[in-house]
Amino acid sequence: MTMPAPASASVVADKLHAIRANWGWFVVLGIAFIMLGFVALAHVLASTLVTALYVGALILVGGVVQVIHAFRVQGWGRFFYWMLAGLLYVVAGGLIMYNPLLGAGVLTLMIGVALAVEGIFRIVAGVGTRPGKGWGWIVVSGLVTLLLGFIIIARWPVNSVYILGLFLGVDLIVNGVGTLLFGLTLRDTKA
Repeated sequence: MTMPAPASASVVADKLHAIRANWGWFVVLGIAFIMLGFVALAHVLASTLVTALYVGALILVGGVVQVIHAFRVQGWGRFFYWMLAGLLYVVAGGLIMYNPLLGAGVLTLMIGVALAVEGIFRIVAGVGTRPGKGWGWIVVSGLVTLLLGFIIIARWPVNSVYILGLFLGVDLIVNGVGTLLFGLTLRDTKA
């Protein structure tokens, strides 16, 4: 088995030049993301509902695909388990789409629990890297994540109407700033 040849320096340079030539598109995309993020933050309930509907649709489609898959692999055995899993996805996705506020509540609680567990894992990982340099920053990061998870759990279900929209808006703004700065860096980079 032969290994593929590494890309030549001229191919990489050509690709970098093509990206640099389009720096303006990155700037425009970044600005668009930032604007959409502020729109999402201005309408957190609508953003939460749209996010819940989107997740519900993805789960529903995934369930339909799993049901089709169950019929396609009948000869492998375990047809019933594949079918049951697919039907559960279909029901869950359908319920979220039928009642997106309930879906947002469930998703919000899951996010809170996931953040709390991730915070605990990060704290343990940070403490485990002692006496190496920087372990304290990992612990601090874990504490912040744990605190955020506890805040979401403590305020649940009241916060379910805005958490998903808030996260969407903040994510769009952060992504937009990153994309904008990337485009501006490309503009200022010498070929």
